[in-house]
Amino acid sequence: METLKLERDSELAGLMTVTLDRPESLNAINLKMHTELQDLCRQLQSDTQIRVVIFTGVGRAFSAGADLKEVPRSRGDLSNPLELRQRSGTGNATSAALEGLDQVTIAAVNGLAIGGAVVFLSAMDLRLAAESAWFCIPEIDLKIPLTWNALPRLMRELGPARTRELVMTGDRFSAQDALEWGFLNHVTADDALLATARKLAAKLLAKDPLSLALTKSTTRALANLMVPGEPTHSDREYLMLSYLVRPPNDPD
Repeated sequence: METLKLERDSELAGLMTVTLDRPESLNAINLKMHTELQDLCRQLQSDTQIRVVIFTGVGRAFSAGADLKEVPRSRGDLSNPLELRQRSGTGNATSAALEGLDQVTIAAVNGLAIGGAVVFLSAMDLRLAAESAWFCIPEIDLKIPLTWNALPRLMRELGPARTRELVMTGDRFSAQDALEWGFLNHVTADDALLATARKLAAKLLAKDPLSLALTKSTTRALANLMVPGEPTHSDREYLMLSYLVRPPNDPD
């Protein structure tokens, strides 16, 4: 794959590590990465040997979020509105694919995680971060709404008041903040992040496979009952229209 590194662990049978691999752009999420993540999720759905998946990033970032170089920039993009609508829902599809995996997913956040990267993290089961990691949800400052069906997931993981604050202000928050607010399970020393993630994976892999799988599917269903995702059914239309009315970084 061009944007992902995949590694089946040679010591822990049942573990795969997926590394976002676009270091030249701080692992920004472009259309190619979306496609490869969706393809990977489809492959994993029929892979009963892999039971735990660690997601991390190469270099000094987990991910800088959506690659804004690829967003529509003018009203001319309305020449094929259905194509633009479909493209605007790409992030929703990738987030749903990650959340829908039967495998237990562990995020190992190295460095910064911005915007769409935080959305991906909210779709994962367990989250670890290095001490130096930090997070930000700047979509409103970029003149676009937070979409990708992020708001229901963040409401579940962070609660309504904290979600409103972080999404509306775009304020940067630290790994320690995220731990205190319940978004992270653990914060580790920078040089211990992947070792800690593998140790957690080993603990999960030692459990009964079927009991663990049933627990994952049940907790996912319960989370969806807490804050259903249906209210954000028009996310892609909101994103599409925001691009056409006022593209990101438009000074006007």
